[in-house]
Amino acid sequence: MGYVSTRGGAGAVDFEGALFSGYAPDGGLFMPQHIPSLDGDTLRRWSCLSYQELVKEVCSLFITAELVPRNMLNVLIDRAFSRFRHKDIVHLSRLKDGLNILELWHGVTYAFKDLSLSCTGQFLQYFLEKKQKHVTILVGTSGDTGSSAIESVRGQKNMDIFVLLPKGFCTQIQELQMTTVIEDNVHVFAAHGNSDEIDDPIKELFADVDFARKYNLMSLNSVNWSRIMVQIAHHFYAYFQCAPSLDTTPLPVVEIVVPTGGGGNVTAGCIAQQMGLPIRLVAVVNSNDIIHRTVQHGDFSLSESVKATLASAMDIQEPYNVERILWLLSGSNSRLTKKLMEQFSVSKSLKLPEDLHRKLSETLRSCSASDEDIVRAMQRCWEENRYLLCPHSAVAAHYHYSQPDGTPRCCLAPASAAKFQDALLRAGLAPQLPPEIAALTAMETRSTPLERGQDWAQELREQIEATAQR
Repeated sequence: MGYVSTRGGAGAVDFEGALFSGYAPDGGLFMPQHIPSLDGDTLRRWSCLSYQELVKEVCSLFITAELVPRNMLNVLIDRAFSRFRHKDIVHLSRLKDGLNILELWHGVTYAFKDLSLSCTGQFLQYFLEKKQKHVTILVGTSGDTGSSAIESVRGQKNMDIFVLLPKGFCTQIQELQMTTVIEDNVHVFAAHGNSDEIDDPIKELFADVDFARKYNLMSLNSVNWSRIMVQIAHHFYAYFQCAPSLDTTPLPVVEIVVPTGGGGNVTAGCIAQQMGLPIRLVAVVNSNDIIHRTVQHGDFSLSESVKATLASAMDIQEPYNVERILWLLSGSNSRLTKKLMEQFSVSKSLKLPEDLHRKLSETLRSCSASDEDIVRAMQRCWEENRYLLCPHSAVAAHYHYSQPDGTPRCCLAPASAAKFQDALLRAGLAPQLPPEIAALTAMETRSTPLERGQDWAQELREQIEATAQR
């Protein structure tokens, strides 16, 4: 299994090469050269597997046994999930009116990113120990990625992690989950900008090939293929939990509703589809609706500004994983993908070619939810089920409540409601804080401010150089 850039300007690499990269050298994103195809018998056999076993099966299709022997892959994945609170790792709550909520948030930071990042952290450690190598991890976060990435590598001697968070755009709990981790290898920067703005200095450092090579820069954002790979398993598990029966031919279709920010989870769903999983994908967004406009009208263009919403982790205007989806749906056409993404990079406005837009709208449905929609969905779910939704999960529930009954459907829940007290209070609901989260407010914090007007890329560069000398 080799990996190539979506823009076609970089040679093929193996899984290790893709794992230790951020963006590909030509600015693209790594994708597998071919997507494995599964038949109905394999799907029926997989339907009996636990979530943990599904992750092992999926990963074994994309990581060769020569790189990571299967027994070691199993050990790494078991180790990755050892800190999860729920015995099933993820849990399906079946609620009234056919609302199925797949809780992906039973990891250390109460967010779905713990699932893929805990595995990715184990894969990194495996290769680093074999090669006695050190890496510098650069992460921009809109809320949950930063804390999950920190937890996956904290205290490791052969990794330093630099996290940029958008000050004032995360919840207090999300910020504290990052700034209260006092470890020598953890470096948190509180930037006075939004989620898209903090991506710019990170891209600049990765684009400096000599600097990136000297300090072994890599990313744990969902630009990293490893995260997408693990997230493919979410869709298989959701399907097997919600499919009415696997005794029919063809297999029944299940609708998977995916709260969408950077587009990593929905990209994983598109790959699962291409592997043969009979799912219909729905990308649900908040008022930052670039993906919704792209699906509906082929309009991949920025709005005037990022809108602050209750579903703050989805307050993103440049969902970089759309590049992977366009590459997939264009038949791996790297020349077209490169042309489209370079046009978007310059003008921040792109009209998809008619044929590509048609394929996208056949692959994905989409829905946009306002803050008022989010609040109503949270309130209805509580009134009917005494079940608290986080605002991102509520975007998915809003879509479900707007649809006629009858379609088997699973809504992915990316985070625990406990992390979003302000949204709960806005909906007139009482937050329920786990002790680990309540304790954060009394803990010591550490972060470096990045003010507007500063050269953030240069500041990062200097900190990385100083850390390497230490």
